[in-house]
Amino acid sequence: MSHSIQIIDYTSLALAFVPVLVVVGVLYKWSLDYKNALYAVSRMLIQLLLIGYVLVYIFETDNFLAVLAVLGVMISAAAWISLRTINVQRCHLFPKALAAIFIGGGITLVLITQGVLALSPWFCPRYLIPLAGMIFANAMNSVSLAAERLMAEVNRETDYEKARGIALRASLIPITNTLFAVGLVSLPGMMTGQILSGISPLTAVRYQIMVMCMVYSSAGISAACFLLFVKPDIFLESHD
Repeated sequence: MSHSIQIIDYTSLALAFVPVLVVVGVLYKWSLDYKNALYAVSRMLIQLLLIGYVLVYIFETDNFLAVLAVLGVMISAAAWISLRTINVQRCHLFPKALAAIFIGGGITLVLITQGVLALSPWFCPRYLIPLAGMIFANAMNSVSLAAERLMAEVNRETDYEKARGIALRASLIPITNTLFAVGLVSLPGMMTGQILSGISPLTAVRYQIMVMCMVYSSAGISAACFLLFVKPDIFLESHD
């Protein structure tokens, strides 16, 4: 059996957008924000096409400063996007989200790349960049859910300590569900990609266990840090 991964041509790739257009059609029919969906899909397409060319250069570089610059952009973008659903004090909250993702994601990234994988060189971009992307993306989603839920609870005049606990639990629902479902309902992206490229499922499983630990910990630590950094009066001031 051939172990080479199948190359997807652009004509075949276009078929993947058919169900996407179905979802956009439903949003339009139900008078929901279909334009935002179109914008999100279009942005995804442009970003991935561009990053493909960028990564060709980054993966071949031996300049650690270039790799650190990419990580800086990733963290900053993650922090800003995590506050997308918060319409108040976004600029004021940005440093707090940035610090939370930097701490939660950074600690996890260092432990995985330097402890578990022991990369050589330590900034090996072919490993560091993709892993950082998974870590920061999950931290971003967790902070976003935590911020939105905290704002909702505080605006209901829930006690801040209780609201913080509710927000942390809510922020971990998606990743916790993934932990329950992995191997039973889904074969996650890294494991699927490795299996498709011909790697033994037993080897792929070890990498996936590492990935699940790192995304759960980065999400939880980042959300907890954000909730510790932010205070309820930041949200309440918007209603004064």
